[in-house]
Amino acid sequence: MAAKAHAEWQGGLKTGSGSFTAGEAINGAFSFKTRFEDEPGANPEQLLAASHAACYSINTDASVALRFIDGAPTVTAVALSVTGKVPGVDADGFQKAAEEAKRNCVISRALSDSIEITLEATLA
Repeated sequence: MAAKAHAEWQGGLKTGSGSFTAGEAINGAFSFKTRFEDEPGANPEQLLAASHAACYSINTDASVALRFIDGAPTVTAVALSVTGKVPGVDADGFQKAAEEAKRNCVISRALSDSIEITLEATLA
């Protein structure tokens, strides 16, 4: 099954705006400022972070780093922070399970050759 999304941009790069839809329930509006100047609002990098966090079945935060490299905006890293309470699992076992999930998550696998993915795993 293919996951589908649509985005559209109107106007110039710095003065225009765009909108996106993903599936049936996810949508938002974005602009140059929401992507590159930390203005509140949506941006495509948030969707990437959300998809990566959703690969885990426990409490996970993801942060996507967007930097300019050779004058072009580039996703350079994803930092994952996962917390879980798993009966019968010690901290080492939890760390190993989290690392395996990071390696095998479909989003990690899609990104692993091009960006750094870090993981902080905490057993609650």
